[in-house]
Amino acid sequence: QFSGLLGTVYRRGNLSFTRDGNSLLSPVGNRISLFDLKNNKCETLPLATRLNIVCVGLSPDGSLAILIDEEGAALLVSLIGKCVIHQFYFHKPVHSVSFSPDGKKFVVTKDNLAYLYHAPGKKREFNAFVLDKTYYGPYDETTCIDWTDDSKCFAVGSKDMSTWVFGAERWANLIYYSLGGHKDVIVACFFEENSLDLYTISQDAALCVWQCDTELDGLKPMPPKDAAKEKKAAEDDEGLLEEPKGEEIHGKADPSEQETRNKVKYSRVAKYFFNKEGDFNNLTAAAYHKKTHLLVTGFASGIFHLHELPDFNLIHSLSISDQRIASISINCTGDWIAFGCSGLGQLLVWEWQSESYVLKQQGHFNSMVSLAYSPDGQYIVTGGEDGKVKVWNTSSSFCFVTFTEHNSGVTAVTFTSTGYVVLSASLDGTVRAFDLHRYRNFRTFTSPRPSQFSCLAVDSSGEIVAAGSQDSFEIFIWSMQSGRLLDVLAGHEGPVSSLSFNPMKCVLASASWDKTVKLWDMLDSWRTKETLIMNSDVLVVAFRPDGKELAVAALNGQITFWDHENAAQTGSIEGRHDLQMGRKELDKITAKQAAKGKSFTTLCYSADGQSILAGGLSKFVCIYNVKEQILMKKFEISCNYSLDAMEEYLDRRKMTEFGSMALIDEGGGGDEGVAIPLPGVKRGDMSYRHFKPEIRVTCVRFCPTGRSWAATTTEGLLLYSLDSGLIFDPFELDIDVTPSNIHKTLSQKEYTMAIVMAFKLNEKKLIQEVIEAVPSSEVDVVCSSLPDLYVEKLLEFLASAFETSRHLEFYLIWAHKLLMLHGQKLKTRSVKLLPVIQFLQKSIQRHFEDVSKLCEWNIYNIKYALAISQQRGMKRLAEETPGDEEELDSDSDYLM
Repeated sequence: QFSGLLGTVYRRGNLSFTRDGNSLLSPVGNRISLFDLKNNKCETLPLATRLNIVCVGLSPDGSLAILIDEEGAALLVSLIGKCVIHQFYFHKPVHSVSFSPDGKKFVVTKDNLAYLYHAPGKKREFNAFVLDKTYYGPYDETTCIDWTDDSKCFAVGSKDMSTWVFGAERWANLIYYSLGGHKDVIVACFFEENSLDLYTISQDAALCVWQCDTELDGLKPMPPKDAAKEKKAAEDDEGLLEEPKGEEIHGKADPSEQETRNKVKYSRVAKYFFNKEGDFNNLTAAAYHKKTHLLVTGFASGIFHLHELPDFNLIHSLSISDQRIASISINCTGDWIAFGCSGLGQLLVWEWQSESYVLKQQGHFNSMVSLAYSPDGQYIVTGGEDGKVKVWNTSSSFCFVTFTEHNSGVTAVTFTSTGYVVLSASLDGTVRAFDLHRYRNFRTFTSPRPSQFSCLAVDSSGEIVAAGSQDSFEIFIWSMQSGRLLDVLAGHEGPVSSLSFNPMKCVLASASWDKTVKLWDMLDSWRTKETLIMNSDVLVVAFRPDGKELAVAALNGQITFWDHENAAQTGSIEGRHDLQMGRKELDKITAKQAAKGKSFTTLCYSADGQSILAGGLSKFVCIYNVKEQILMKKFEISCNYSLDAMEEYLDRRKMTEFGSMALIDEGGGGDEGVAIPLPGVKRGDMSYRHFKPEIRVTCVRFCPTGRSWAATTTEGLLLYSLDSGLIFDPFELDIDVTPSNIHKTLSQKEYTMAIVMAFKLNEKKLIQEVIEAVPSSEVDVVCSSLPDLYVEKLLEFLASAFETSRHLEFYLIWAHKLLMLHGQKLKTRSVKLLPVIQFLQKSIQRHFEDVSKLCEWNIYNIKYALAISQQRGMKRLAEETPGDEEELDSDSDYLM
């Protein structure tokens, strides 16, 4: 089950803060992520649109959101239930969507029109999107929307350099009003708080201030007879039309004298320019906070300015990126400002008063190439084509350190067995070791003659590092301690494509394009122990976690399994048909033909070694059962049709007599990025090309805790985890195991019996109730009398309980007694139990870090209070310390 998307924080579209101002909604491709800035967590909602999301409208109460993609297909999403409520199709690309402040209406702009819809209410409706009015006026595409505070009017900016003010109702003195005054596309328009005064901002960095001669209370409703007349006319029209279009309002740019009599009038009070003389820096995004009169503007060069309106005083400006700022949002209190840069995929939240970052995240600029889990499953390291190595925290989904030492693409990353050292191999001819305590690159391994490293492996002790080379066909072996080159293994006749150390023995397996897998014995001075001959180029090799079996994927799409002790093949899977290739837009041959040359490029065993994950250049990841050699499940990584190679058949509508429409470049030049001036060219760089990224899975890895697996794809780093919440999965159930019987057994204080019965039912809530009913003094006795089979189950339950429960000491006693009493027996089954133990260790480690920080802070506070009291005589002592001791008590209560 899909649980999270890491590695990309923003693609395109508009950012929006939730109503309380603590969380930020960011569109990531065709999904949407919610960043909780207070609790430092990030989650990706389990829903996706068909294409990339272009605009997001958030309702004022924060419970609903409208997501609209590139083609105009909309999803109405509940942010409380995190599910899709309604789907709607607007038929054309939509530029922006905005709810009215009272939440009753919303406006959508597409082409040169504005549509006013009734917002989905609290009651159940058959159709959630009901069109109320259609507004005509601008000649060119509309760009932005802003509402007045009492939802009576809204303003729409357009590419024809005009701004239109429309009444949400037909007011007698304001139906529509057109404002000019700009020389470029309107980027944003904002109403002043509780008034009809308006600010308009255009792309050439000019700001116009418009003053209105009427207050909001001065808007008069239509006299009833006019309204009735118009309604009748509208009904006559509707009789002729097939579908009710709602009321239409046609605006004129230059209305006649008689029409403007007794109507609202606007006058331009001031015009300001952001750029200095002779400086051409396009303004790309803006946001305005009405209460504090704060205007934030972002530019194509990555600079942003903060101004105070209406006096246009510069508060400060800062450069945050070298690409254009695509979206800006301010939270409700006006403290935090969010910026999104779509070029580099950056997301920043800036606190302007303290001038510090609340959040600063950036994905890999190009695609990610490889990933690795830390041994406790808490961290994931990824390497990308941009030469960066990033480490992500799986529980919060944030990247907490980025290493930029490599000067070329990273090809492989891995953790050592301690979990504190990250190794990465790159095409720049180095293998680097990074230390996660001090965040520095403490070792750099190189080869005598520079060569490009394509794969990397580290042995189970973490002492020996091996890397295979693409161009010299050799394998280099270094010592981690000294950083010296120990040996160079020659013998392959083609590029080395994959390396893997046996987790249990000192054996290294190397795969190469010369159709062989060689096994090297470290103890026998790196002699070739065995050569396994394949019938095709070998792409990837992986050992089972217990080291007894070797899986090999070759270019012909087969996965073969080998018993490497006896060099005998134990099984094979023909996997080419399961890859299900898509056809790229420019492919000359069909997907079925193209699939004949495709194969798996990444393999990984599950933590228990029973199944194997495989992925390649398609949108599917397959899970096979190794023993039965059958496909268990196929995961579709993405349903985003903005990526290439998603569809099996080409769209006939895109084919013309001159070839595919995909060859015609729509997104070229001027709109995105800083226009590059070339001699004699009016706008932009003609050599700029717009392309669709192709969907592919570059690497899959299983978490050592056995609870989840991850894949690096074109979309980013996707996490899939087991969700045991909803499934009734009884274990050795018999007829008298019922919840009421379990409660009866509990009341008779037969704790061991009750625990065994609860595990037979396997309902998490019930198990928790039973275990928390055991007095802490009895835990020892209960643990010693528990059958072996249930010890494992209890350990797994404890590990998951630690993540949510507050009863820390109680559960620690359980874990301690279980491990002390059953440790020897558990050791014999260690391979099978390793995932559970690692899961437990991860949970305890997380609490340990939190609690130790708290305690150190409290100790420091008490010392400080004592020091202060000694300086200021004895009278202070009575006031200072009791407060602090209370604080400590409350903390210790909190820890229990």
